[in-house]
Amino acid sequence: MPRPTVNRKPFGAHGNTDVDVWTLDSGNGVRAEILTYGGILHRLTVPDTGGAPASVVRSPADLAGYTGGSPFFGALIGRFANRIAHGRFTLDGAVYQVPATDRGHALHGGPGGFHTRVWQADGEATDVAARLRLTLHSPDGDMGFPGALDVTVTYVLDTAGTLTLGYTATTDRPTVVNLTNHAYFDLAAKGDILGHTLQVDADSYLPVDEDGIPEGPAAPVHATPFDLTTPRTVGDRIALPDEQLRRAGGFDHCWIIRDRNTGLNRAARLTAPGGGRIMEVWTTEPGIQVYTANQLDGTLAALGGGRHERHSAVCLETQHLPDSPNRPDHPGTVLRPDEVFRSRTELRFPHLAPGAA
Repeated sequence: MPRPTVNRKPFGAHGNTDVDVWTLDSGNGVRAEILTYGGILHRLTVPDTGGAPASVVRSPADLAGYTGGSPFFGALIGRFANRIAHGRFTLDGAVYQVPATDRGHALHGGPGGFHTRVWQADGEATDVAARLRLTLHSPDGDMGFPGALDVTVTYVLDTAGTLTLGYTATTDRPTVVNLTNHAYFDLAAKGDILGHTLQVDADSYLPVDEDGIPEGPAAPVHATPFDLTTPRTVGDRIALPDEQLRRAGGFDHCWIIRDRNTGLNRAARLTAPGGGRIMEVWTTEPGIQVYTANQLDGTLAALGGGRHERHSAVCLETQHLPDSPNRPDHPGTVLRPDEVFRSRTELRFPHLAPGAA
């Protein structure tokens, strides 16, 4: 049986800094290509039930597509994923202001967030997995956030085809942290998510105002378009008449994952039309932001040809809840010098399991 491998090659340059692409190969048909720029998951090649390979993440055509204003395609997000209302929060009595770039609110760590940085990388392969370790030092005051933060994100692709993202972070001063990956998934590789079915293991979600900021406490999904407790066709759900869907132009909401007290909980199950590929998302995080690419408009070129159209993909961003630094009722996102931030998310492909077909 082929063993996993890791290799690196040049991908381009960002200013005066070289950017590499690292390829993790499971040896069983699943391959992940990761850029040192933004820690981006550039391609994730997964065979379907018939053995035909295709990348299940949408990507720009080249490095310029990422550096020239990409909507976070495949990137590692930090220091704080999702939104902070008005870009302002109070920590230990001090008020901090971070860049407010999305309708007057902070989004995904600011314009110079982790998605724009070139990460340090080293890789290795064993008999059971290929691994890429990415590290980044974020100095005190970076994008307005307090404390120097040292972050490590490890991509691990095992022989079963599971891709794991493990996150750790430490700080020298109290700060807030919320890390995720912003891959745009399209399991059919056809640029259309509307025919996919999606199940989210959550009984409640966060309704938002016109700016995407949570309006208040979590609301039950029962009897709403947000009830994805059983598999639902994405296009059918987001076409329903609903004020929340109107405000976002589809799904762009955080679901509160059902906690089974197992540490790693299943958050979502996405299935391509016809069931050719299935992906499950498992995580230690309390929330998952589901975003149906409502703002893509066809202006960006796609890898392999075509354009990135509206609803051409879905993001399944495991994370803490939006605006948590201003919401004492949300799970805490404060990290202190004597603590280690830890998070784990797994992308599993059950259709590849022996006998699954």
